[in-house]
Amino acid sequence: MEITEIKIFLKEGQDKKLKAYATLTFDGMFVVRNVKVIEGTKGLFVAMPSRKLKEPCPKCNFRNVVRSRYCNSCGSALPMTEPKPAPMVAGHETRESEHKDIAHPITAECRDYIQKKVLEAYGNERKSPSASGSASHSGSASGSASGSASGAVSGAAPIAPAAPVAPAAPSRGPVRTAPIVDEDNDIEL
Repeated sequence: MEITEIKIFLKEGQDKKLKAYATLTFDGMFVVRNVKVIEGTKGLFVAMPSRKLKEPCPKCNFRNVVRSRYCNSCGSALPMTEPKPAPMVAGHETRESEHKDIAHPITAECRDYIQKKVLEAYGNERKSPSASGSASHSGSASGSASGSASGAVSGAAPIAPAAPVAPAAPSRGPVRTAPIVDEDNDIEL
């Protein structure tokens, strides 16, 4: 298995720990989006895509985010449940889990390989003069990735950008002057 393309999307804003998102392509056939580059206490690390865990409301069965105090549907108070600690990972303290990985490497070698490649692409994107928040395309060492988001064929003449278009006026919907009546059922719509 080989990472054939990495796209880095730098993140700027109030969340100082989240530095970038990455999209990984494996063997030119499988894509994993929303891989995060995060600044931790011991430096940068890569977090795999995840989703928030949810628990049902005992009253209406609406699925609320774990540790919510009130139901987002019926508004009733939710019982406080003991959070389940995440399994101990080598060298890391036990922490309470509110998220579950959607996709993740199974072996330590695979995790190290992904982290090394993503952090290398992140470092290159930060150093590049065009690091203005746009995506960076990093191919594998064999050069099998095209490095082009537009799908243009290499060697083809560049296409000039289209002229800017003025924004359309906001629509206020149709103007009705008289009520619409369904004569078959004799009701007003």
